[in-house]
Amino acid sequence: MQSGFYKILAAQFFSALADNALFFAALALLKSQHAPEWHLSMLLWGFTVSYVLIAPYAGALADARPKNQVMMLCNGIKLLGCILMGLGASPLLAYALVGLGAAAYSPAKYGLITESLAPKQLVAANGWLESSTVFAIILGTLIGGYLSGSNVNQWLSGNTLGQYLNNSQFTIVIIGGLYSIAALINAAIARPNIALKPLHLSPRYQIAEFYDCLKRLWRDPQGQVSLAITTLFWGAGATMRLVVLNWALLWLGINLESATHLIAIVAVGIAIGALLAGRFVSLPHAFRVMPAGLLMGALLICMLWVNQIALAALLMLLIGILSGFFVVPLNAVLQHRGQLLMGAGHSIAVQNFNENLGILIMVGLHALMIKYLSLPLAPNSSALLQVQYATHGVPPMQLILISFGLMVMLAMATIMLHHQRQTLIHRRSPTAL
Repeated sequence: MQSGFYKILAAQFFSALADNALFFAALALLKSQHAPEWHLSMLLWGFTVSYVLIAPYAGALADARPKNQVMMLCNGIKLLGCILMGLGASPLLAYALVGLGAAAYSPAKYGLITESLAPKQLVAANGWLESSTVFAIILGTLIGGYLSGSNVNQWLSGNTLGQYLNNSQFTIVIIGGLYSIAALINAAIARPNIALKPLHLSPRYQIAEFYDCLKRLWRDPQGQVSLAITTLFWGAGATMRLVVLNWALLWLGINLESATHLIAIVAVGIAIGALLAGRFVSLPHAFRVMPAGLLMGALLICMLWVNQIALAALLMLLIGILSGFFVVPLNAVLQHRGQLLMGAGHSIAVQNFNENLGILIMVGLHALMIKYLSLPLAPNSSALLQVQYATHGVPPMQLILISFGLMVMLAMATIMLHHQRQTLIHRRSPTAL
C-alpha cells in the first residue's frame, strides 16, 4: 500500500472514533433527560437521513474538489455539531448536523481510496479500512460509555476542572479534539492526479445526474447484487446496535455502560472478519461469501436463548466475524464497478443513498415497534429496569429479535437466488471484474 493510504486510514480512524463516542454520549444525555425510548432510535435516524437527502450533492462535491479538502471541511461540520450539543442544543438536532458532515465525508473517503489504489488492492484495502473503522467503533463505544459514566462524573466533582465544565461539556471537549486531529491529518493527504469534474449547483441537474447513476448501478449485474447486500447489511447492523442495547438491559440485567461492551465485541468480530476476507477472498470470488449472511440472521434469533454474559459475548463475536467476512468483499466489488460506470465520488454517493435508506427504514421500523408495542413493566422488576423502562414500557424483545433475524435470512436468501439465476443466464459471457 502507498503511504497516502495509511494517512487516509488514520484520518478515518479519528473521525469514526469521534462519531461513535459522540453517539453514545448523546444516548446517555437522552437517558439523563428521561427522553422516550423511541428517541434513541430517532437519534440514529436523524444522523442517517442526511446520507439520503444530500446524496446527489455529496458525490458531485467529492468529484469536483480535492477529496482531502472535502474530508477536512466535513470534519469541521461534525465539530460544529459536537460543540452545539455541548452548548445545550437538542442531541437529536446536533447529531443530525454531525450526520450531514458524515454524509459528505464518505464519498470523498472511499473515492480517494478507489482512485489511489489498483483494483486488485481494493479487497485488502477495504479490509484494512473496515478494520480501522471497527477499531474506532470499539474505542468510541468504550470512550463514549466511560465519559458518560459515573466515574468521570465523580472525578469532575472532586476536581478543579469540574468548576468550569460539567460531565457533558467535558465529554464534548474530548470528542471535539478527536475531530480536530482528523481534520489535521486530512490536510496532510496528497491528492491523486485525477481530473476534477465541474460542480453544477442546479438541483434539477444534480438530481437528474444522480438518478442516472442510480439506474446504472442497479442495472449492472454485479453492482445490483452487491448493492442489495450492502444495503441489507448496514440497515441490519445499525438496527442491531439498538437491539443489543435493549437485549442486554432486559435479558442480561446489565447497565448501559456494560451493554456498550457487548457492542464493542461485535465490532471486534467485524474487524476479524474483515481481515480474514482481505486475506482469503479475492475480487473475482467475492460473491462466494454470501451464505455467511444467512448464518448471521440465524444467530440473531439465537439471542433469545442466551442469558449469560460469557455466552452473549461469544455470540456477539461470531455475529461480528460473519458480518465483516461477507460485507468487505462485496463492498470492494461495488466500489470497483461504480468507478468504472460513473466515477468514484458519484458511485459512493449512490451506495450511501441506498445503504442509508435501508438504515432509515429498519431503524424507523424499530422505533415504531418500541413506541407502539412496548409492554407494561412487571411490578417485581429489578431497580435497573425500573430506571430504564418505568416511564415508557418494555420493548417487545421476542418479537423484535425473531422478526429481525427472519427478515435478514429471507432477504439474503432472495438475493442469493437472484444471483444464481443471473449466473446461469450469463455464464457463457460473464462480466469481467
